[in-house]
Amino acid sequence: MWNLQFRAFSLVEVLAAVAIIGIITFLAMPNIVAVKQDSETNLAISRAEALNIALVTLLQSNGRENVAEYWERSTTNQDRYALLASYLAFAPANLDQYMPLGYRIDIPNIIEPLGKVSLSGPRGEIIY
Repeated sequence: MWNLQFRAFSLVEVLAAVAIIGIITFLAMPNIVAVKQDSETNLAISRAEALNIALVTLLQSNGRENVAEYWERSTTNQDRYALLASYLAFAPANLDQYMPLGYRIDIPNIIEPLGKVSLSGPRGEIIY
């Protein structure tokens, strides 16, 4: 006489469930990777736009002539970023920490005429 009070899954049922979960995971992984890459690209674009807005705010706050003097003395992207960092919310002290890994930003050398910062990523230049 069998006691029907204790029921359990058989080994075949457990293996089938694990196989189905594995197949679903295998099919979903490329989409998860693509979503991650797209989100990093969107973050980089957003931060590049924030730098553009910070540059315009710097110019409007201090006047183009005053900013041009300091801007010309700044020879690296990091020096120019230091001028813009106070106009960015929650900006780290280092430009490399501001951008996602693998993305690079070039801040314009001159502000006459005013241009956008250029952005490049793992797959080349990003037009935004």
